[in-house]
Amino acid sequence: MRAWVQNDKETRGGWAEIDEVVPGDGEALIRVTHSAINYKDGLALTGTSPIFRSFPMVPGIDVAGVVEHDPSGRMAPGTDVVITGHGMGETRWGGYAEKLAVPADWLIAIPSSMSNEHAAAIGTAGLTAALCLDALEDHGVRPDGGPMVITGASGGVGGYAVALAATAGFDVKAVSGRSSEKDYLMGLGASEVVDRAPFEEKPRPLGKEQWASAIDVAGGEILANVISGMQYGGAVAACGLAQSMNLPTSVAPFILRAVALLGVDSVYAPPEKRARAWGRFTPEVVKRFDPMLVREKFDAVDGLAQDLLDQKIRGRVVLSW
Repeated sequence: MRAWVQNDKETRGGWAEIDEVVPGDGEALIRVTHSAINYKDGLALTGTSPIFRSFPMVPGIDVAGVVEHDPSGRMAPGTDVVITGHGMGETRWGGYAEKLAVPADWLIAIPSSMSNEHAAAIGTAGLTAALCLDALEDHGVRPDGGPMVITGASGGVGGYAVALAATAGFDVKAVSGRSSEKDYLMGLGASEVVDRAPFEEKPRPLGKEQWASAIDVAGGEILANVISGMQYGGAVAACGLAQSMNLPTSVAPFILRAVALLGVDSVYAPPEKRARAWGRFTPEVVKRFDPMLVREKFDAVDGLAQDLLDQKIRGRVVLSW
């Protein structure tokens, strides 16, 4: 079968013909139809960051495909399924291959109203965005509480967050470094597009109170400035480090404004959280995401990975054979 494989730390990977994958005990065999390119995939493909934890390794943290065999009997052969996270593309083989074997309990059936293409496109990006919104709502955040600011809005997670939050009734302020994306982001549901430049300046401990809630994908100065600008009792869902792993802020927003910082992880999120998050993607919501999709072939991943890291791609790249 064909797969993108990296055999060791020193040698750059690429497409190759390899032996058919053989499922282990309790593993289902999936014929891959679609995958996507996430930020983490981009780092792995370009060698920018040591994402791969073992070798040989196949990248691709999102997979949509068709069940060929499920030893648990939970999914019948021919069932369309989606798998995200769980260390795929890091500690175990991911979706950039014609077939994939994964633990059977990782499989989520794709609703009949959703295509495999849309399921792969939603993938980790959409799941993460939905988990952020769930975390904020669980904290008590409601649409009538005030505006929600979303960073990285032109990217995958940010774009899905804008659309999901707007669908849920929030007044969304979308942060982007590209003024040309205004119409696109307004189309996803943003009420205003905010320039990213002020968020990249040196953060102040406390800034003007502007937002009741936030979803941040960036970390670094951007997240610090978001926190500085939160209203009293506001909450921030942090899910990414596109700018930096650092957080140059102080305790002031937390102890003087009672701001809450909520960490969100999608890689190892338990099944019940995943199921709830996927429930947000109704047919009406999925249709709203069509402008986000960038349809490409698997063979194009190497060039697309660098473009993604360089922020030259808007929305979500979905791959097919």
